[in-house]
Amino acid sequence: MARAEERGTVSDPRSPAFDVVAIAASAGGLSALGEVLSALPADFPTAIVIVQHLDPRHRSLMAEILSRRTSLQVKQAEDGDSLLPGTVYIAPPDNHLLVNRNGTISLSHSELVHFLRPSADLMFDSVAASYKDRAIAVVLTGSGKDGSLGVEAVKDMGGTVVVQDETSAEFPAMPSAAIETGKVDFVLPLSEISSALVALVVPAEA
Repeated sequence: MARAEERGTVSDPRSPAFDVVAIAASAGGLSALGEVLSALPADFPTAIVIVQHLDPRHRSLMAEILSRRTSLQVKQAEDGDSLLPGTVYIAPPDNHLLVNRNGTISLSHSELVHFLRPSADLMFDSVAASYKDRAIAVVLTGSGKDGSLGVEAVKDMGGTVVVQDETSAEFPAMPSAAIETGKVDFVLPLSEISSALVALVVPAEA
């Protein structure tokens, strides 16, 4: 597991083993995200960033919906937000979400990536470059292949990759594409992803 960082958390004087969890989802994602976030503890000591493919023509209510399903703080990401432990940042519709080395978020309306904005690949690429072995990438249900290139970047920089298994995914194409990269550490049923994230992030008892 990645080395511990020096700064502590509110819930535990020891530091989390990772600095950021980046989650990508598409079709079927709202339900899957709700299940994952609802099972995470309120004192989860790491920031979470999410790209969910959304209709750019409508205002997203995803932050409000998910906030009712979890004890974590959930917000639609804004340009310049600082990553805080136990906080979930959701990419706004029609904006790429990038994570910077200084622990802030940048939003971009740059060109579509494989016809998508936001792009999971871009988010994962930025997380890999900024946090290297202290990043976790998670791919949940979805159609298409978004996230598969980013998964390779995260793994190549020493990060950890978790993918929902195809059996439990409502739409298995995104998980399948990630698995086919050969760069995945854990392939898990949706019901086991939250406990895996806690096990990875929260330091083990001495």
